[in-house]
Amino acid sequence: MNFEKQLVLDGKTITIVSLKEMEAAGMGKMARLPFSIRVLLENLARNMDGKVITETDVRELANWQPHYYEKREVAWFPARVVMQDFTGVPAVVDLAVMRDALQDMGGDLKKVNPMVPVDLIVDHSVQVDFFGSKDAYEKNLEREYQRNGERYQLLKWARSAFDDFRIFPPGSGIVHQVNLEYLASVVTTRHDGNRQLAFPDTLIGTDSHTTMINGISVLGWGVGGIEAEAVMLGQPYYMTIPEVVGVRLTGKVREGVTTTDVVLAITEKLRHEEVVEKFVEYFGPGVKELALADRATIANMAPEYGATCGFFPIDQQTLAYLRMTDRNKEARLVEAYAKAQDIFFQGDETPDYSSVVEVNLNEIVPAVAGPSRPQDRVILPDLPDSFDKNRRIIRRGSTRETTLNIQNESLTLKDGSVVIAAITSCTNTSNPAVMIAAGLLAKKAVEAGLTMPSYVKTSLAPGSRVVTEYLEEAGLLPYLEKLGFNVVGYGCTTCIGNSGPLPEEIQKQIVEHDLVAAAVLSGNRNFEARINPYVKANYLASPPLVIAFALAGRVNLDLTTKPLAFSHEKPIYLKDLWPANEEIQELISRIIRPEMFREKYSGIMEGNRLWQDLPVPDGDRFQWAPNSSYIRKPPFFEGMGQEPKPLNDIENARCLLSLGDSVTTDHISPAGAIPADYPAGRYLQEHGVPIQQFNTYGSRRGNHEVMMRGTFANVRIKNKLAAPKEGGYTRFMPGGEDAFVFDAAMDYQKNGTPLIVLAGREYGTGSSRDWAAKGTQLLGAKAVLAVSYERIHRSNLVGMGVLPLQFKEGENAKTHGLSGKEEFTIRGLKEVQPGGTIAITSKGENRTHTFEALVRLDTDVELQYFRHGGILPYVLRQMAGQS
Repeated sequence: MNFEKQLVLDGKTITIVSLKEMEAAGMGKMARLPFSIRVLLENLARNMDGKVITETDVRELANWQPHYYEKREVAWFPARVVMQDFTGVPAVVDLAVMRDALQDMGGDLKKVNPMVPVDLIVDHSVQVDFFGSKDAYEKNLEREYQRNGERYQLLKWARSAFDDFRIFPPGSGIVHQVNLEYLASVVTTRHDGNRQLAFPDTLIGTDSHTTMINGISVLGWGVGGIEAEAVMLGQPYYMTIPEVVGVRLTGKVREGVTTTDVVLAITEKLRHEEVVEKFVEYFGPGVKELALADRATIANMAPEYGATCGFFPIDQQTLAYLRMTDRNKEARLVEAYAKAQDIFFQGDETPDYSSVVEVNLNEIVPAVAGPSRPQDRVILPDLPDSFDKNRRIIRRGSTRETTLNIQNESLTLKDGSVVIAAITSCTNTSNPAVMIAAGLLAKKAVEAGLTMPSYVKTSLAPGSRVVTEYLEEAGLLPYLEKLGFNVVGYGCTTCIGNSGPLPEEIQKQIVEHDLVAAAVLSGNRNFEARINPYVKANYLASPPLVIAFALAGRVNLDLTTKPLAFSHEKPIYLKDLWPANEEIQELISRIIRPEMFREKYSGIMEGNRLWQDLPVPDGDRFQWAPNSSYIRKPPFFEGMGQEPKPLNDIENARCLLSLGDSVTTDHISPAGAIPADYPAGRYLQEHGVPIQQFNTYGSRRGNHEVMMRGTFANVRIKNKLAAPKEGGYTRFMPGGEDAFVFDAAMDYQKNGTPLIVLAGREYGTGSSRDWAAKGTQLLGAKAVLAVSYERIHRSNLVGMGVLPLQFKEGENAKTHGLSGKEEFTIRGLKEVQPGGTIAITSKGENRTHTFEALVRLDTDVELQYFRHGGILPYVLRQMAGQS
């Protein structure tokens, strides 16, 4: 069936796959569909080939139902892929070793080449080693190149070896902000023969916060690197048709409330609504009250509220933002296309939704979230009691404090003291309203005579260079710098755990007195040990609140009633410093101009002299350096034949870890500092790497030897088998000897013992990092049995050939009496079916128990991936068979 229609714009004829034509052909009524489903439907109709996507598939989605009692699978072809370097480097390593394997199998290595455009933005490697000075940015950038030159050479090789593979060098900005401000077109075009085809811009990204782009009406979300690699190589992204939760926004944000407060409230609310593996779509009159940057902030934190995406449809705010960011041509196309397709949001549409959640913007008040989960919102008056309650959970006993001397100043450091204050993350630095608010608050604080406590490590890491430009233009950057918020880098920094070391004396006092010190950051995640291993209470807050708490020097303070500081014995309250909305908006409208974006993004991929001076390895095959501690050839395809091995039952497996609820991918595969006495630290030292050159786990993801040793090595992970000990430990069974997780796993492998992992609710929440699944597989785990999974990590386990199993409703390890010390046998793998059940038998000292678990291979395609040992072996065998 042909649903094409012509659209004339600026004298040119453009072809579209028309939703109106589909409705006229009797496919379904478009107005009842959520806007996000309409975008998905256009993608299916445009790519309908009768094989991968059939007319039946298109008709099924055109008649989308709010609830599906049996999962229905569809194939989606995203228009492009975005990556960051922590996930991008291992993806390039995978592609390089796939080229080796394909050639070894007699195939054409050049088939391993992106078939859709790929943009990789280097933003995850900069660390806050230097801060509080004018030259902090240059020093941190230079240190970044010293640490990561080898990784960056790999990326330059990829740029030359692969087609349609662009690299944005260090210092370009944060991937999601660059995507929002520069890469996204909202509607894109490509030449197809003699015609120009227009269609919605869509994408997947190898970072969970790829969802930010839904704020500008581009449908996209985060996936694991292995899934992204498959899409790059021409595979569709297979997914089940999602339910769509409509969030009806009403009212208007009150004076003194920021978009950060709004997204923390939405995150808290939607976590209770259980939106995992569902789309969220915003509608209602309140949407019109949000600027596009506000929408991007809300869309950014979709992983925190658990949704696949948080979608805002196209409207006048979309067009205004495109024009503001120097994309006038794109704005004209977007308007014409959206109106022709009836996907232009007027404000009163009420599509069918799976459920509707009401959010009144007028009811939201200032808040923070913490101390260790983004959904744990705390309104400001409740923060002192909330902190004290959590402090007693973290460390029992009374409040502690100590005195220290810094630069001839006697200071008191105690529980609740803010030792890190970071304005960071694309979540907030992409939003001029909160950044200008922070600058104005800093100005008022300096004018009031306030200074920063010297134990606070301050940093400002904008998501793009445009932010610095408009802060300078507004005359606000000097005030931020006066308080120590100098630019330290254009990257993720503290938000992903690259906060850098604390000053030595501060760290020493925290450790010696076991203080529950605090960090306040304008980021999106605050999981245990993520921000800094020595900071146990971490709070998410808006940029102006970050400055306020930093000035106060502590978090256990009610800023709504108590002075945050004193100036010449005069109390200074938060209300004295907080800027009015009118003042913020006046500055935004006066200073932010399209030319800023044009200038800062012009030539951005050229990089500075440090990037330009890096040598570029040549050749179609990457030359692996045998002594490299950063880039090693992984073993994923060793001994792989043309046909997959038959599935066998898992017999007499041991439990490597028994874990509780909300275990994050940070727990499974940490990204931050590498402890010298842990297996990864020992490995590096054995290979001649001094401790001061360890860098981070995230930067070492091109080396599987480091990463498998770093799996389950978070210093705060709590394995019930090793209780009460915290960290990357387990007990080797049957003897029960204490061991590092890695060491025990290697001993199990020597004995030929397969492994499983037991877990609770929300297993794998957080980042998209596929190394959480890769490391699990390399340690020898054949299956994970959890109460529930976060979407991306479950997909990553399937992608690595690890079987995700789920307890039946109302069941868990405790209800089955499982301690983790048993032997486990899982039978029936040869007959396993998507969405089916499988029998598990646990054998303890005095008890044998058999029960059924759900098989979380959700589709036929996932079962196929699992039979092949993962998605990349499946793709590789397909390529070899086509040679």
